[in-house]
Amino acid sequence: MQDLFTGQTTRLRGRLLPGADERRALQDDHERRLAALARLGAAAAECGVGEDSDRDLFLLAEDEVALLEGAGGEWAALGEAIRAWRGLLPLMRLDEFGFPAGDEIENPLEEANPRLQRIGGGVEAWCFAAPEDGGSVYKFYLPREEKRVGSIFGFRRGEESALHAEAKLGDYRALLEKLLLIHALGGMATEVVAVTPEGIVVAKQALGEPLPQGDDVSAVLPAGLIEIPSRFLRANRDHPRLFFLGGSAWLVADLHARNFVRGADGALRVIDLVAAPWPEREVAREALLAGWLERVRADPDAPALGASRDEEL
Repeated sequence: MQDLFTGQTTRLRGRLLPGADERRALQDDHERRLAALARLGAAAAECGVGEDSDRDLFLLAEDEVALLEGAGGEWAALGEAIRAWRGLLPLMRLDEFGFPAGDEIENPLEEANPRLQRIGGGVEAWCFAAPEDGGSVYKFYLPREEKRVGSIFGFRRGEESALHAEAKLGDYRALLEKLLLIHALGGMATEVVAVTPEGIVVAKQALGEPLPQGDDVSAVLPAGLIEIPSRFLRANRDHPRLFFLGGSAWLVADLHARNFVRGADGALRVIDLVAAPWPEREVAREALLAGWLERVRADPDAPALGASRDEEL
């Protein structure tokens, strides 16, 4: 299939859910994009380019260093990295998604769009449905102060637990990681389709039915999430859980009813969350927490203390 706006290949249309092979391909896309960003960041650092913010890396044009590539070495490597990155995340203008253009328009997302109908959104993103594409959902993640986007957890020592996690402004890499985690948790299939010159990241999701606000989803959280004993961590978002992906540990939370939809297959699927890599340096200072982490890596049902059952704590 061809995406309505980008003209690129898409695996999503309306309520259609991709099969197992397509989901694996989507996850591979997410992982390749993150790898390409890491390669771009390393190449840019060698040349002293884009060090202010990862947003600067996101927006590098294919011809950004064309005049310098002839020097070879690190500049040629940077040019190759930019082109590989742009192949995985094209630059597109908002008007290519049907929004009006013009310097007099303060926020195009607030203006009438004949091709997209706003269906919701929050602090991080504005959400629209595309009737011409079967109702596919397009999410526009807006940059905020200091070139930040989305949300990520920050960690500090807790007063009633070893660690306290609090959501804060995120960065562009963290947004890509969040979208990967949604997909890896069996959430609603998601593609990252473009970024605009203003730094707005555009993602596409299959359409689902929202749940009533306030529904209790604690008993239907995605498989693979591990409950974290409160003695180890507390967070300012719903249902903080530990998740292992590719050998790396993540804190995943904000799993409330508004961040779930019911898919065409009847299953509940996550559409949004807040996450962060598990803070290894802080964990290393907490022997009990570090021990629990290693036990649950091998056995998700391992107790908080090696010789005790959790219900005895």
